[in-house]
Amino acid sequence: MTPDIVLKLHKHSVPSHRTIVQNDCQWKLQQIQDAGRHLSNALQIFSSLPPTNSKGKLTFHSAEEVVHVVNSLMGCLQRGRSALLIPKKRTINELQRSRNVKSLQPPLPPDLAVSFYVQSHKLVFAVYHILSKESKGPPKFDVFQAESSVPWLSEVLVLFSVSLQLCQQLKNKVSVFAQYKEMNVT
Repeated sequence: MTPDIVLKLHKHSVPSHRTIVQNDCQWKLQQIQDAGRHLSNALQIFSSLPPTNSKGKLTFHSAEEVVHVVNSLMGCLQRGRSALLIPKKRTINELQRSRNVKSLQPPLPPDLAVSFYVQSHKLVFAVYHILSKESKGPPKFDVFQAESSVPWLSEVLVLFSVSLQLCQQLKNKVSVFAQYKEMNVT
């Protein structure tokens, strides 16, 4: 099955434009890749922890060591969550020159740009109709959007949030116990 895109823009000189994504080209969503990379970094933090003792428990020598690990985990989780919640702003030129757009056949007219991106639990498809490219200042354009809810993205965001909450709870508990000098953290 060949994915195709049909654009119908009444204000455009060619009101209907059909293009397809070439079979040998995957349309990659950088946000999903970024979120996955940040989650992978969090898992690497776990794999780099000191070995477990004979009872199968991790051994830390100080509360500060635990807090440092938890802060590192929270940083990775927060960056992964943010990658899905906040799409990166791209210029029209960046959109037109992107590897994804170059995979379209036939190519889009020079006064059109398209973008797929994730915003929270939604996949958004945006079409930018460039009205004028001034030599000074940014181009003027109309934006048309279609969005669809993606249930598994909602689940991923909930899991990121729950993970962050659990890390924060652990950090709070360790901080309370760290106030007592005799504490042995294991």
